Amino acid sequence: MKIIVGCKLVPEEQDIVVQADGSLDVSRATPKISPFDLNAIEAAVEVKGLVGEAHITALSVGDKTLENSKARKDILSRGPDAMTAVMDDAYTHLLPEQTAEVMATAAREIGFDLILCGDGSGDLLAQQVGTRLGALLDVATLSGVSKIVSADNGKLVVERALESEVEVLEVTLPAVISVSADINTPAIPGMKAILAAGKKPVGTMTPAALFVEKGIAQGTASVELLETKAPKQKERLNVMIEGDGEDQIAELVSHLRKILN
Repeated sequence: MKIIVGCKLVPEEQDIVVQADGSLDVSRATPKISPFDLNAIEAAVEVKGLVGEAHITALSVGDKTLENSKARKDILSRGPDAMTAVMDDAYTHLLPEQTAEVMATAAREIGFDLILCGDGSGDLLAQQVGTRLGALLDVATLSGVSKIVSADNGKLVVERALESEVEVLEVTLPAVISVSADINTPAIPGMKAILAAGKKPVGTMTPAALFVEKGIAQGTASVELLETKAPKQKERLNVMIEGDGEDQIAELVSHLRKILN
């Protein structure tokens, strides 16, 4: 089985500086795997364990940040057998529809039976790439998968937790599946896995090789990202209400109504 797992590099949150106008300075932020993609990688490793024989390729789209050897090693130490990075300076702030288009073209080039994506990305959290990717590839597509029950004979049985019930679904491969953040607890790589990661193959692709040289027209974005800002911080009023009588409860409710309205 050929498995592709989407991996996006995002800035380390603690390194992000919020400017006075609310804009974000990520120039000194260390790149790391999007937390939601850690679940997708772990799910890919679990599927490989179920089928017995599979090859996992980590697919990442972005700019020269993908050249970061530490980030590459971190991805590969978590279970993928190889990595493919699609890099271009124009891919710094891709929106979901653009990311899905590039991933779909790269996935056709690599070949796949199953593509696993995280619930969203750690920066935008648009939660669109997996669904858009499946539509572009014209394969079965599921989102919000909370458990992979079995994998056999070209089919997966999965669970999806809804508000008041759990769906059990059978999907025929090829397919694109987006997993929920609670599907698993990503394992922390050991020293042996980290050392072995340095020997795993990393391939690169460019827009020229994927689109231009094959005469494929790359679409333009239908929306434009203008800016990303941190939410304005509200001052805490530090209202303390002592007691549990009816008057105190009424006062608490009054304060809550003011805040909500």
